[in-house]
Amino acid sequence: MSAFVVDTNVPVVANGRSEQADPDCVLACIGKLEEITSGGVVVLDDGMRILDEYMNNLSMSGQPGAGDGFMKWVWQNQAVTERCERVRIQPRREDDHDFEEFPRDPALAGFDRDDRKFVAVALASSGDPVVLNAVDPGWWTHRDALHKHGVRLTFLCPQCIQAGV
Repeated sequence: MSAFVVDTNVPVVANGRSEQADPDCVLACIGKLEEITSGGVVVLDDGMRILDEYMNNLSMSGQPGAGDGFMKWVWQNQAVTERCERVRIQPRREDDHDFEEFPRDPALAGFDRDDRKFVAVALASSGDPVVLNAVDPGWWTHRDALHKHGVRLTFLCPQCIQAGV
């Protein structure tokens, strides 16, 4: 099974709640979330940072959108080891939005502190996950530096990111 780290913007776009996303982008996000819930593995951190962010942006009821359905699925499967990998990430003493697993690289100094947990989880995972992004241009801007450190990225909506960069 393929493993994925899902940036919150992917299910938000799948819910149709992103101005940057065109209809093709929404469909790409819905399709990828369906792929994960039907046979993939989602990677989360042990401190519930990612899950908390999902819960702050999505509905636990699983409705009305596909992103909310993903939220419900993650909640129901978070303890199922075949569907969810929980990895330990260590916050840095000086900043709890930065992590020991996040590369110390000047090229990544401007990378969004709130998204560092996704990178840390991807690098700490044993499943070599792909990080999914829909419309966040920060991932696009830092893609080469992230790739240099072994972070695998999939841009579900490159047409939307490049238009805004």
